[in-house]
Amino acid sequence: MISKVQKTVLIVLDSLGVGETPDADMFGDRGSNTLGHIAEAVGGLNLPNLSKLGIGNLTFTKGVDRTEDTIGFYGKMREQSNGKDTCVGHWEIAGLPTEVPFETFPNGFPEELLEKIEEQTGITFLGNVVASGTEIIKKLGPEHEETGKPILYTSADSVLQIAAHEEVFPVDKLYQLCKDIRPLATEYRIARVIARPFIGSFPSYTRTDRRKDFTVSPPGNTVLDAFVKKSIPVISIGKTGSIFNYQGVTEDIHTKDNADGMETTLRQMREGKTNEIGQALIFTNLVDFDSKYGHRRNPQGYAKALEEFDAFLPNFQRALGDEDLLILTADHGNDPTFHGTDHTREHVPVLVYSRKYKPNKNGNLGVRKTFADIAQTLAEAYELDASFPAESFWPQIIHSS
Repeated sequence: MISKVQKTVLIVLDSLGVGETPDADMFGDRGSNTLGHIAEAVGGLNLPNLSKLGIGNLTFTKGVDRTEDTIGFYGKMREQSNGKDTCVGHWEIAGLPTEVPFETFPNGFPEELLEKIEEQTGITFLGNVVASGTEIIKKLGPEHEETGKPILYTSADSVLQIAAHEEVFPVDKLYQLCKDIRPLATEYRIARVIARPFIGSFPSYTRTDRRKDFTVSPPGNTVLDAFVKKSIPVISIGKTGSIFNYQGVTEDIHTKDNADGMETTLRQMREGKTNEIGQALIFTNLVDFDSKYGHRRNPQGYAKALEEFDAFLPNFQRALGDEDLLILTADHGNDPTFHGTDHTREHVPVLVYSRKYKPNKNGNLGVRKTFADIAQTLAEAYELDASFPAESFWPQIIHSS
């Protein structure tokens, strides 16, 4: 039997939360609302295309009207995983909730880990603090240039980040250093080791687009593996592939920023690889929302980026074939008006658009119990040999049309 869907374009608007979850108190995030608070901070958002998909129905968003007459299906999802970081969010979207959270290091890494790293690599480091990446390179950049020692730091996420000036510590050498550290990071349950190259002169250092993530592999198979098993190409765009340590990925495309990510996604929709019957999964992460505006607590920049995405959205819709799907979601929240600089435990949107399947009277997918509902929906739509601890919304899509 031939599956019902050809291409699916799954885009993660990284960190676009739509309001606190019932367990937000456990994460210190009561009252967070990324989308709603951004709109309030800038006096209202102009998102006419996302509005037609129903995003205004998910939380009060100044400037964005609620509408029952949507052109797509809309809902919001709770995170089942015990965490709120990038890896667990994406893995859950792909059908693999995480029960045991990764370790975080609010006081820096333990000395025993630093000793092991220095013994293994023969390199000593500056830093070992919790810090913003842009602030730490400004603070320690001059000493790094003078001594050649890389800058090691972490954040509220489960990450070990190493920053180095490209003219002081070559990028290939930085990548190899991070790769060498990865096994030790796994031993200490650190989700990602991230290479953070930068250029320029003090005090105007700039991080480059040559960032590279070295991520622990998912602890089991995801829907990506099921696509590959059925000989359906999985094309990862942005940092998506690295989040899965390239497991279940047939082609990975690095991008510089949101604009490059959107253009690359559109190009893959038009020209990318498919199997013999035109099927493919295009899985894109647009990270600027999170890295440039959420963590840096910049609601104005976040608002501008959202409006830029909204303006580009019709390009995706026009490029869809009759048997294609467009799914927009997020992996966690990151309220830029909230205290601290960490992710926030929030519901995330799930917006579905198709030329073939349109809401008849009600496009509301409700509040989903897990991000993994997306994986189960894809498994059913493509008749994959996989099942996940989740509930598909595919029947609602095909029967509401």
